[in-house]
Amino acid sequence: MRAAVLREIPGKLEIDDVQIDKPGPREVLVRTAAAGLCHSDLHFIEGKYPWATPVVLGHESAGVVEAVGDQVTYVQPGDHVISCLSVYCGNCEHCLTGHLSLCENRADVQRPLDGAQRLSKDGTPMWQFFDLSSFAEQMLVHEHALVKIDKDMPLDRAALIGCGVTTGLGAVFNTAKVEPGTTVAVIGAGGIGLNCIQGAAIAGAGRVIAVDMVPEKLQLAKEFGATDLVNPNDGNAIAQVQELTGGGVHYAFEAIGLKATAEQAFAMLRRGGTATVIGMIPLGQSVEIPGFELLMEKKLQGSNMGSNRFRVDMPRYVDLYLQGRLKLDELVSQRITLDDVNEGFEAMKSGSVARSVIIFD
Repeated sequence: MRAAVLREIPGKLEIDDVQIDKPGPREVLVRTAAAGLCHSDLHFIEGKYPWATPVVLGHESAGVVEAVGDQVTYVQPGDHVISCLSVYCGNCEHCLTGHLSLCENRADVQRPLDGAQRLSKDGTPMWQFFDLSSFAEQMLVHEHALVKIDKDMPLDRAALIGCGVTTGLGAVFNTAKVEPGTTVAVIGAGGIGLNCIQGAAIAGAGRVIAVDMVPEKLQLAKEFGATDLVNPNDGNAIAQVQELTGGGVHYAFEAIGLKATAEQAFAMLRRGGTATVIGMIPLGQSVEIPGFELLMEKKLQGSNMGSNRFRVDMPRYVDLYLQGRLKLDELVSQRITLDDVNEGFEAMKSGSVARSVIIFD
């Protein structure tokens, strides 16, 4: 099969022929239909986070089941599925208490390193990205990496739910638990931020403030439910948010992955407010907050993949889309081929797209 391979970090993806194994007892072979380009992939391409190479990247995807292992009971060939990087063992304390995104026993869903691997090139094993590797025509994954979805759901839109949508909506619904009538600020109006914004709108927030330096992104944020737009180029973003809300917001979300914007999110809070950092802050960087402000019961927390229970959450998001209540069509800036993947990441770095989606024939 054809796949996008990262051979050195930092580097560019190379399109190559890669061998994929047959399903083991609890594994599922999926024909990839679509895969979104996510900033998380870019972090590894640029070397902000380490990963073993050579690796087939990609983790935001949807497809159709082609074959299953002899112990798989959840899916069967022909099922439409979304993949999720929150692959869970089902046995650890986090899984048993409903915190699948925090599973600490990933070895249970991976193949032992001393045997045949899921991906290889001319007999040499290749690394799998987040136990998925969806920048490829097929995926071989543990059944706990998949959720079945309604076949009426378009797979190119379903792919977005695999990461960006679930991360943004989940941060609002699951991590922060935004309440109706409250005020919300979202720093960063990219793919994740736009889903935070529409999540806050769906949750019934009384005011949703989008913060971004790109005017086009701010206008798109308005389409997704932002009631107010703040451009830091027009003045201090914290002061603008505080002025709009009479002292600060109940909830702030950081959707970029920078130390400075994480600190800004905390500074935008009113007393008792909660700031949630969604973006991947580079390794080695620390976030600093004024200790005195903790006496005001302000909170700073992280969110991993929207604190998801993806087999519950994702079908609900599909239903919201099919009901016309969740915007996904507007998230897709361009549909590209696998050969265009590097150009897609260049467009991401320029800030000119919300989401690029690879479409497989």
